[in-house]
Amino acid sequence: MPDDAVADEAVAGRPLRADARRNRERVLQVARSAFAAEGLSVPLDDIARRAHVGPGTLYRHFPTKDALIQAVLLDRLHDLASMGAGLRDDADPGEAFFAYLDRLAEEAGPKRDLFDALASGGVEAGPAVLAAASDVRAHLTDLFERAKQAGAVRRDIGRAELTSLLAGLLFAIRPGSGANQALVLSVFRDGLRPRLSAR
Repeated sequence: MPDDAVADEAVAGRPLRADARRNRERVLQVARSAFAAEGLSVPLDDIARRAHVGPGTLYRHFPTKDALIQAVLLDRLHDLASMGAGLRDDADPGEAFFAYLDRLAEEAGPKRDLFDALASGGVEAGPAVLAAASDVRAHLTDLFERAKQAGAVRRDIGRAELTSLLAGLLFAIRPGSGANQALVLSVFRDGLRPRLSAR
């Protein structure tokens, strides 16, 4: 498992016991939900209490808050990369691309932890997180190119334009923006589709 934050498995050179692995996964699930709903300010002791583990158990797996945040980010990025890989050979490249866009907007837009961590620079992403983010970008680019070849995306939009447009989208639906996420995303999707021929 190539996660810099998961020092507990590397320490003794052996995998975690089943009960320790369950505790770690429970902490990760609780932290993922708490950070998404409340931002990064949730105290570690609160996360331990919600996960029904002692503070010592949490700190054994995640010695610092940054280690836990990075593990949560890595978990979510791996989910995104897995989805991207699964969509690569979809029979409808356009729908595959737009489904991935929807998921990216869901993960990186209104969920406060990812926005806080990546936009504010409050957490320094480690090599594992950066590599996973690179995988997500690669899947997005691949799906974008397939959709363009299939005629589902405007041909005059390149990768640089897509990156800029995505940055604007995520800013528009950031926490506290007051924007209607579904409406903004609908307009964004419509803008990427091929223009109708003038009649």
